[in-house]
Amino acid sequence: MKTWKTRNGSQIIRVLAGRSNVFLLSSGEKYILIDTSPGRRWKKLDRRLRRLKVGRLEALILTHSHYDHAGSAARVKDKYKARVLAHREEGSFLAKGANAVIRGTILPTRLLVDHLAKYLAPLVSYQPCRPDVLIEGKFRLDEFGFDAYLLPTPGHSPGSMSVIVDDEIAVVGDAMFGVFPGSAFPPYAADTGRMVESWGKLLATPCRLFLPAHGPENSRRLVWKEYVKRSGRGRGESNPNRVS
Repeated sequence: MKTWKTRNGSQIIRVLAGRSNVFLLSSGEKYILIDTSPGRRWKKLDRRLRRLKVGRLEALILTHSHYDHAGSAARVKDKYKARVLAHREEGSFLAKGANAVIRGTILPTRLLVDHLAKYLAPLVSYQPCRPDVLIEGKFRLDEFGFDAYLLPTPGHSPGSMSVIVDDEIAVVGDAMFGVFPGSAFPPYAADTGRMVESWGKLLATPCRLFLPAHGPENSRRLVWKEYVKRSGRGRGESNPNRVS
């Protein structure tokens, strides 16, 4: 289980990798889980949390409501007494166990979604989970014991969110991918224009690393390069600490 640490002492542990990354944010004896992976991975997730001696979660943050991020949300909420935080745009999908809108961004995934979506729908449903807190704008996590905040980063889905930890590391869900070498561009997104704008929002933080739900971490340099390429903004500029 790979671990990242901030200068302020927060830890981010990747408790599940592979199909979808799941991250555990810890500070002292307090824990927040970020996403859950698909429901079929529940037993492995539960084992990993017990191995880390996690008995209770302050919260479960869902970066968005797709099945491979929220599939075990109801089980996590019940067993670990976690308050579930989701964006308001995703709340109704989560309560029904349904996926928010998605589209392919490249030809193979566009064809897949266009032609097979109705057949795949039953395979990507999951146990419904009613969220406890619905997020709209920037939302600080001080009340949960963390120097962190939620930042809406729509594009992959209407209510996608990222978690900014100690202004150093961002856990970004599917706002970007880490699967393809030299690229952060996801194969699926509801609105690629908004997604690229969200990269700009993430670059406007001082974060040096971006942890996606699929693949290894992305460096600030890579995200800046992708942002310039996809948006056309910042051409000829070096990668600054902040992007206005």
